[in-house]
Amino acid sequence: MTGGSRRPGSGLRLCLVSFAVISALCVSGPALYWKFKKGYYTFRRSLPSCPPCICDCPPPLSLLQIAPGLANLSVTDCGSGDPDLKNEMEKQFVDLLTEEMKLQEAVAEEHSQHMNATLAEARRVASQYQKEAEKCNAATEACEEARERAEALLIKEKRITSLWERRARKLGWE
Repeated sequence: MTGGSRRPGSGLRLCLVSFAVISALCVSGPALYWKFKKGYYTFRRSLPSCPPCICDCPPPLSLLQIAPGLANLSVTDCGSGDPDLKNEMEKQFVDLLTEEMKLQEAVAEEHSQHMNATLAEARRVASQYQKEAEKCNAATEACEEARERAEALLIKEKRITSLWERRARKLGWE
């Protein structure tokens, strides 16, 4: 064994700890930001620019006053009638993370298969276009060779015609 071996669950623990730290920062970060910002401005301005506000606001309403029916509900009763929901609620956090990772692996596998199929199709189409291009190049070369032969025959015909014209002029033809 090498010196860098780890215990089997250390990677999962690292993920869980990272998740917990990031979650804590996301939850408490905005509150701390505004608290420090407010403290910075009050430290910066020791004298307030306006007098404190005087208001005759009613006390805030409690949850019982807003929705009295919510006081009778308890979290333990949530989903007690649905066996699937009850099973989901009883699962451990690690089991839920494991299930989430398996789902992400399945999605990644599907994505990989789709990419491989798309790549194979692209290769097939590229090969087909390459064959068509080679046929086109061969036909172009054949046409070019035929044009060159026709041009050579035309030059030869012009020479023969020129020779016959000279002979005809020598004999008196115009």
